[in-house]
Amino acid sequence: MEILAYAAFFLTVAMTYATICLGLNVQWGQTGLFNVGVAAFVGLGAYVSAILTTPEATGRIGGFGLPIAAGWLGAAAAGGVLALLVGALTIRLRSDYLAIATFGVAVALQLVFQNAEPLTGGAFGIGFIPRPFAALQREALAFALTNLALSGAVVLALYLALERLARSPWGRALRAVREDETAAESLGKSPLRLRLEAFVLGGMVMGLAGAVQAHFIGFIAPANYLPALTFQVWAMLILGGSGNNRGAILGAVVVWAIWAATAALIAQLVPAGEQARASSLQLVAIGVALCAILLWRPQGLLPEHRAISRHLSRRP
Repeated sequence: MEILAYAAFFLTVAMTYATICLGLNVQWGQTGLFNVGVAAFVGLGAYVSAILTTPEATGRIGGFGLPIAAGWLGAAAAGGVLALLVGALTIRLRSDYLAIATFGVAVALQLVFQNAEPLTGGAFGIGFIPRPFAALQREALAFALTNLALSGAVVLALYLALERLARSPWGRALRAVREDETAAESLGKSPLRLRLEAFVLGGMVMGLAGAVQAHFIGFIAPANYLPALTFQVWAMLILGGSGNNRGAILGAVVVWAIWAATAALIAQLVPAGEQARASSLQLVAIGVALCAILLWRPQGLLPEHRAISRHLSRRP
């Protein structure tokens, strides 16, 4: 029973990361937008949902006690608004400058989370975040399985919607802009508008993922949204297969498994006083695995499928 409960917990966390990867795949895999500020969108979604849904607390602004669904919708909207603001200012930049700009936004927001104590709780974070199926918390297996079903349903719904978009004329236009912006523009497409739309859609998915993760854990703090989170998500997408939504999901599961296994090994083999320093070995393990996969399969475990219009694929 305990093993099943842990397996369900492991997969639930992996599904939250898979949701983040799906959002990044829209931006990078489909459109070629180099966003290294993933932690900003995830963190904003988590904090917005927490503020909207937690009970009122003395000394803190917010605590509106709204339903979890309202918090998730607010988180997705907040991620979209942030992406719209950042994208409107930076989407014209080259990929390297866009990366610098989004990284700066992530650092700035993390400092806001840490220092805006009346709103975010500061370094202490926000606790008592309502958890789905909270009535089942005393039954570990039932609680873990129901949360796994919910997070899996979120990933499945996003996967089906994003796959449909990827196969639509809009999705083909995104890939056209990614491959050859000049050629796409000569065919009447607006690269700036398409990039901004993809950036906003990816930001909304990341904001939703932050909310799902926050409500599953029940507590958030600024330390959860450091640049290491962005590194994890990028490793997941590259390892799984950039441009492939199934690859994004698979990469999230594999990298999270490496992260969890390395943490267990550190807890077993490293003395308690040195475990904080040894935790950096988790990033080393992910880096080594990423290098090995890229040497073996440069396009990731599940490479992108090159799709053409169904009209062109028909035989006479």
